[in-house]
Amino acid sequence: MKHSVRLWRPALRAQRRAFSCSSRRLDNYAFIGLGQMGYQMARNLQAKLSPSDTIRVFDINKAAAEKLVQEMKTQQAGGAAAQVARDAGDAAKDADTVVTCLPEPKHVKSTYEGILSTYAAVQKGELTRPNPRLFIDCSTIDPTSSREVAAAVSAAFPNDRATFVDAPMSGGVVGATAGTLTFMLGSPQGLLGRVEPILLRMGKRVLHCGAQGAGLSAKLANNYLLAIENIATAEAMNLGVKWGLDPKVLANVINVSTGKCWPSEVNNPVPGVVETAPASRDYSGGFGIGLMRKDLRLAMLAAKEAGAELPLADKASEVYETAEAEERCKGRDFSVVYRWLGGKE
Repeated sequence: MKHSVRLWRPALRAQRRAFSCSSRRLDNYAFIGLGQMGYQMARNLQAKLSPSDTIRVFDINKAAAEKLVQEMKTQQAGGAAAQVARDAGDAAKDADTVVTCLPEPKHVKSTYEGILSTYAAVQKGELTRPNPRLFIDCSTIDPTSSREVAAAVSAAFPNDRATFVDAPMSGGVVGATAGTLTFMLGSPQGLLGRVEPILLRMGKRVLHCGAQGAGLSAKLANNYLLAIENIATAEAMNLGVKWGLDPKVLANVINVSTGKCWPSEVNNPVPGVVETAPASRDYSGGFGIGLMRKDLRLAMLAAKEAGAELPLADKASEVYETAEAEERCKGRDFSVVYRWLGGKE
C-alpha cells in the first residue's frame, strides 16, 4: 500500500483547538529515554506544557534524570511539574501520554514489556479513563519490531483503550535542543489531532507517512540514501582535491550542478568548506558515525524483509564499520569518512 507524505496544518489546528476545549485535558505525561536527543526533547516538552500538567521522566542513567528535573525546576519559567520516576513502569503508570526515545529495538521491547506488566495490575480502571492512553515512540528501530510492540500494546489494552504510534525524527541534537525537529509519523489518521500538538512541542514539523510503522519506513529509506550520498560526496571531494582542485571551488561546482545533496551543501566532509559543518570542528557533534551504521543496518534488515534489493548497502556498511573502528574516526560525525579515505585536511 502506498502512503502519501503530507503536512497537516489547518485541519489539525482546528482539531487541536477542539481537543483542548474538551472537558478533561491530557495532563499526565511520561518521557522515557534521556540520551542526547531525548534529554533535549523532554526539556522542550516540559517547558511548553501547562503548570497544571505533570511529567515524569526516567532513564537508566539516574543522574541524567535527576539533572534534567533539576534544570526543569530552576531554569524554566512555568512548564509542567517534573518528577523523577523509579523505573519505566513507574513513569508511565498514571500517564495519559507516554513518549519513548531509546537506542535499539531490544531497548524498546524491554521497556514496553516493563510498562505493560505494570498496567496489568490496573486494567480494571482503564475503561473509566476519559481518554485512551497514547504511546509515542520516537526511537529509530526497524518497522517490524515497532509493529510487534504496537500489537503488544493493543493486546494489553482491549477495546482500543491505548494506541502505539511511531514518530522517528530528523534534525539531530541541534534540532532537538532548538525544538526544530521534523517527525515522521506512523499513526491512524484519526489520532493526528491528538498526536501532532504533542510532537510540535518538541519540533516544528510533522509529516504523516501512513499507518503505524510507516514513519520508520520513511526514516530508514531517507537515512539509507543519506548514508550512500555521504560516502559518495567524501569520495568525490577527495578525488577533486587530489587532482589539485580547491575544495571550496569544487563544492561550489557540485552545489550548482547535478551532484548537489545535503552532504555536499550543508554537511560537507572537507574541513573549512562549510564553517558550520562538523568537519570544520574536527568532526565533532553532528550525526555520529555509529548512529549512521546502526540506521544503515536497520534499513538493510527492513529491506530484506520487504524483498527490496540494496546493491550498495553491504559495501557502505563495510565502509562505516571499518572507519568507526579507527580511533581517529570513532565517535565523530559520519562525514569523517573523508578522513578515513585519506582526504587532505
